Amino acid sequence: MATLRLFAAAREAAGTGHAEIDAATVGDVLERAGEAYGPGFRAVLQSCRVWLNGEEAEPHMAVHAGDEVAVLPPVSGGST
Repeated sequence: MATLRLFAAAREAAGTGHAEIDAATVGDVLERAGEAYGPGFRAVLQSCRVWLNGEEAEPHMAVHAGDEVAVLPPVSGGST
């Protein structure tokens, strides 16, 4: 199983910061997460960057037991 880590708006939309998901690829992890967390999460996911073990990931990339898939929404805010 891979660990899915969710940050900021993705965490809020899912109602959790992490999950264990059994999947073959990064795309499969995200698909299963979308099924589990619903349309609000899927909407947030459209603007997120996805990382696999600290490296930017593509949907076709394989995931193995112990891997970490991180979902990071764009950062906003700051001072002007």
